[in-house]
Amino acid sequence: MRLLAAIGVLAIVVAIGAAVYFFGGFYSVAGTQEDPALVKWALVKVRNASIAYHATDKPPGNLGDAATVQAGARQFMERGCVNCHGAPGVEWAKFSEGMHPDPPDLKEEVEGRTPGELFWIVKNGINMTGMPSFGSIGVGDDDIWKIVAFIKQLPHVSEADYKSWTAGSAPAAATKQ
Repeated sequence: MRLLAAIGVLAIVVAIGAAVYFFGGFYSVAGTQEDPALVKWALVKVRNASIAYHATDKPPGNLGDAATVQAGARQFMERGCVNCHGAPGVEWAKFSEGMHPDPPDLKEEVEGRTPGELFWIVKNGINMTGMPSFGSIGVGDDDIWKIVAFIKQLPHVSEADYKSWTAGSAPAAATKQ
């Protein structure tokens, strides 16, 4: 019984200490401050579990279709994805270097993600990462699936192909009047 009481008291002390640390402003939320390893680990685990749980949509057709992949490349460029993630032959925008966490290199990220997970990420965004919700700004599911088709093929897309597929495309923000 004493052991349980000691564990309870210890839990209360830890909870009070954590509250003072976080709510007292001692934890830095600066974008230049690296997260402690435990926080980084927990955020990655929570993010991956959430994506896996919520990503239930299935691709509407063949994501490997050349026309769909090419249309996805144009959407990727026009929607500004290239600013944070780069593309074959296109460097990331300078501002993306100041984001925390860093935008992932999609050539590496797509290997471990299903099309449904990628669709969910693009459609819903990722809280506290800078990844916006494309669904919230009116991008339709069809266009999101095209982006997914492109990024699934991204590790195999050459610079020449990307340039030919996106010739004449401009980021959406640049075309607004």
